[in-house]
Amino acid sequence: MTAIHVTEWDETDGRGVPAVFVHNIFTWGSDEAYGFVAQRSLADRYRLLRVDRRGYGHSPDTDQSDFDADADDLVELLARQDGGAHLVGHGNGGLAAMLAAGRRPDLVRSLTLIQPAAFSAATGHPVIQEMLHRVRDSAGVPDSVTPEQYLRASTEGLGMAMPDPTPQRLRAVATSMHERPVWEAVVPLSPLRTAPWPTSVICGTWQDAPELYRRYAGEPLIACAEAVAEAVGARLLRVAGYYPHTQQPATVNAALRELWG
Repeated sequence: MTAIHVTEWDETDGRGVPAVFVHNIFTWGSDEAYGFVAQRSLADRYRLLRVDRRGYGHSPDTDQSDFDADADDLVELLARQDGGAHLVGHGNGGLAAMLAAGRRPDLVRSLTLIQPAAFSAATGHPVIQEMLHRVRDSAGVPDSVTPEQYLRASTEGLGMAMPDPTPQRLRAVATSMHERPVWEAVVPLSPLRTAPWPTSVICGTWQDAPELYRRYAGEPLIACAEAVAEAVGARLLRVAGYYPHTQQPATVNAALRELWG
């Protein structure tokens, strides 16, 4: 197994129940812009384990980031926790969390999915069909494109502000450029639907997002969140904005405390 890096926050002297956080693309667990820094207050009662997926943050490089490999890493981490752990995943990290929970539901205390990229759950939705048609017909990323150019096109090109292209950020972008396409994943919904622990899905409303960003990212993620919540019988929490855990941390943190309570 690849030794992934895990950052721990714990104010309980080891007595708190563990909660594992899994990040999306372009970011890493302790990233102040897109990671889970705003969830640090939860460390007053829980041991927060923020994963850096392969090729991100302080984890080793990888030829291709892969959701199946990420799921294996998560299962290994969960198995090291006495009694399992709460599991929280955002975007592509949400997909990996679903796969891990489906493989070893006995290691999970609860599952929280923040706009999970589990598009197989909503393949019949017209917005998802349009997205799949668009990405499958694309030529992919040319080798001549640099991580900074890709980051600029993925942010400023969609009307967003480009984050500071630090070396760590550009490494995360380079890994994201070669990540295995998430639409290839088939998520096992049945074990999540019948699991004995609760599941929550959190989704932004995206009403204030730039138009292109909302169309190309927001609408598919909303459709996916709705489909996943319905398929597994989860509560669907809608919050303002498009990065729920960073833009609305008080609401998200309160929901996590309630779920974990």
